[in-house]
Amino acid sequence: MTTTAAADVAGHSAAAPKSVFSRMRPVFLLVAEDGPRRAALTADLKRRYDADYQVIGAASAAAALTMLADFADSGAVVALVFADERLSEMPAVDFLARAHGLHPGAKRVLLVARGDWSAAHPAVSAMALGKIDYHLWVPWYPERVLYSAVTEFLAAWDRSREPSFAAVRIAGPPHSARSHRLRDVLSRGGVPYQFFDDRSAQGRELLREAGADAAALPVAVYYDGTVLADPSPADLLATFGFRTRPETRSCDVVILGAGPAGLAAAVYAASEGLATVVLEPVMPGGQAGTSPLIRNYPGFPHGLTGEDLTNRATEQAWLFGANIVITAAAGLAARGSERVVRLADGSDLTARAVIIATGVTWRRLGVPALEALVGEGVFYGAAAAEARATTGRHVFVVGAGNSAGQAALHLARHAASVTMLVRGPGLHPSMSEYLTNQISKAANIAVRPATEVIGGGGRGSLETLTLRHRPAGATEVVPAAALFVMIGTEPHTQWLRGSVAQDARGFILTGQDLPPAGRRPEGWPLTRPPLLLETSIPGVFAAGDVRHRSVKRVASAIGDGAIAVQLLHEYLYLQPGHP
Repeated sequence: MTTTAAADVAGHSAAAPKSVFSRMRPVFLLVAEDGPRRAALTADLKRRYDADYQVIGAASAAAALTMLADFADSGAVVALVFADERLSEMPAVDFLARAHGLHPGAKRVLLVARGDWSAAHPAVSAMALGKIDYHLWVPWYPERVLYSAVTEFLAAWDRSREPSFAAVRIAGPPHSARSHRLRDVLSRGGVPYQFFDDRSAQGRELLREAGADAAALPVAVYYDGTVLADPSPADLLATFGFRTRPETRSCDVVILGAGPAGLAAAVYAASEGLATVVLEPVMPGGQAGTSPLIRNYPGFPHGLTGEDLTNRATEQAWLFGANIVITAAAGLAARGSERVVRLADGSDLTARAVIIATGVTWRRLGVPALEALVGEGVFYGAAAAEARATTGRHVFVVGAGNSAGQAALHLARHAASVTMLVRGPGLHPSMSEYLTNQISKAANIAVRPATEVIGGGGRGSLETLTLRHRPAGATEVVPAAALFVMIGTEPHTQWLRGSVAQDARGFILTGQDLPPAGRRPEGWPLTRPPLLLETSIPGVFAAGDVRHRSVKRVASAIGDGAIAVQLLHEYLYLQPGHP
């Protein structure tokens, strides 16, 4: 058994020149002092991944750090770093933190012995503090556990990089609202794309190749040669098979909104045999689809991206037969036993029942100078879409909730610095403890309490922000490349005014929240009271964040969607003429 790290490098000695590393495929580096364990894991990884990745073992933390430094100097790419929890020179978590400093893009994996479920285990705090990305149980089972886990790790690593293959290439002004709109739609859809400044050599070449030199910008060029000049989100999605008009004018259930609640409702309704149409004005996924990482969703111990969750749910609903249409609803009414949804183009879609799951949107800052720069350096949400564009730049996040914390941590992987602006005294209690812990340990994240944004400016894109320290009233102008605003939400219900009952903030009232003093709602035509998630119109249900007193969590929204379908069946069963 060898005792030096270099001897575990396939085909290379300790004196191998650094240029050797630069020619390597992306690296898996494994450090374990237990020789048989190191050899077994190296062999198993090579068996599956050796064609595309260089699997290298190291017998000590010190040797591994030397190798990582050599990789960094030579420009070699490190994809995954595995560390056995039993290292003698330093704690494995500390080693992985140092590895992260040398290769920030590499995913860090802690090898953990099975059977220790103690809350005091180092993996628990390391994950909460963002010192590791994943853990892997030892012993492992290659086909059942190891390969599926490593493939998941690699998928996350690959998402953080510029894609090697692009389904869509875009040329346009990098800081324009139209360019941002395209990046946001493609990012949320999980579509690999490349974006080029139209003034750059690559951008000009792309426009020449596409014959679009004089076209309106931005220009999207598809892998099959399709060229779209200044496309709308609907134009963009139509090229990937999404429909922009319903195939039918009547169905069993219309679901308004394709966030977690709407997609869950679509899965259950379609799988139970109901003719289901889902209407979504922008992009399936809703606000959850923009989240860089959802860590508290049950069943995903390392978290999952909003993109993954909602794209899988969209595909699942489609496979059960739901028709997903990219268009907006403009009105809702009851016509006898039919429920009529007026579409944005003026046409009607009728159904036996309706589920409203239109979700919420970010509350606006209301600063005219910044509103004029939305999509041009000022973003509501959208951290996942714009993160790579912030590389090496100084950016700001407004907000103190979980979404703001997740955005700050995601942006910190790319930006030179991230400053969180908080109106209150700090991040507690509006943010989960695991997020505040990670933020406090991030070297390039600063938190400025009692601070608000009152202005900003820039020629063509955001360049400066004007901040005010609330207790003293002092103001200052700071340079800023981007501002991400996450200050709470408002429901997507403006189009429903005059139809279903809403609270003072526009959230939809349902079930027991409807009747005043235990009576049936005004205008309620039935002798029975409204069902649990039923609105003031019988047969129209509300689910997810748009509902009054809903729990603003992805899992609860999904639960709402499933319950709404069960209640819909009950409503249909109670209809006159039902067998």
